[in-house]
Amino acid sequence: MNDKATTYRSNGKLLLTAEYAVLDGAKALAIPTKYGQSLVIKSNDFNVINWKSYNELNEVWFECTISYEDTSTALNETANPQKKIKGQDVKERLIQILNVAKNLNPEFLKSNQGFDITTHQDFNRLWGLGTSSTLINNIAEWAHVDAYQLLEKTFGGSGYDIACAKNNYAISFQLQKHQKNPNVKPVTFQPEFKHQLYFVYLNEKQNSRDGISAYKALGNINSNSIDDINSITEAMLVCKSLIEFQNLIEAHENIISNLIQQAPIQSRLFSDFNGAIKSLGAWGGDFILVASEENPSTYFNSKGFETVLPYEDMVLI
Repeated sequence: MNDKATTYRSNGKLLLTAEYAVLDGAKALAIPTKYGQSLVIKSNDFNVINWKSYNELNEVWFECTISYEDTSTALNETANPQKKIKGQDVKERLIQILNVAKNLNPEFLKSNQGFDITTHQDFNRLWGLGTSSTLINNIAEWAHVDAYQLLEKTFGGSGYDIACAKNNYAISFQLQKHQKNPNVKPVTFQPEFKHQLYFVYLNEKQNSRDGISAYKALGNINSNSIDDINSITEAMLVCKSLIEFQNLIEAHENIISNLIQQAPIQSRLFSDFNGAIKSLGAWGGDFILVASEENPSTYFNSKGFETVLPYEDMVLI
């Protein structure tokens, strides 16, 4: 038995532009975060997978034992890999992911070798920074499979979070018709006013899959909307002033508002705020981006939002 542990680590993610519309080919600006998740794998002699997950406080929030009989039995259940796991049982979800990885690489877990596996995330799971995507990317690295395919056959989504998990710099991300993998390019996003950008947690975890379903049901996206979002993404990359960036945020919020038939977060909750606010990802939860001349911590703290992170504390730069 090899006593040496192998460690994989993936970055968290934030989608700055093209939320929802990225699924229909809009060009998105996405950034990896300093926060992320690691996967540590060590062989054991017991022919089972002992799994233990630690949160940002180094507390165990989940543990289980998975036998190879479990994974073999569950293999047929992944014929429809994106099926909802009843009760979102974490063990069942893990078995599903491992079996999809086995389908993508038949050599993976073929020997029935036992493993002791630990995951360590350094951010609050409710923050929406990529608990699932960092896990998927880490398992894909371990299993030597394509992480985008593994995501598609388990959780679904555009895959921008996988791109952030893999890259240590800002990226433009765009799905391409008739191409298996997205177009991912490194971009320079170092705005001169980055010290006036903040991320505020809205104290509520948002379910991205529910938001995507509602967006698709409305079917409001069109080529003009995509072109407008693409233009905003490109403009953000060369933006020189805070006021220009705030105007771009407002324009983007109005476009998405029309697509999903929801009022922007600023008009709903923060109409008296002196600055610009943009939802990130599925609207209604997780983090918002705040562009403000002054530190907005006092304002948001007074409204019950205590997690206010300066841009440079969040973004991997």
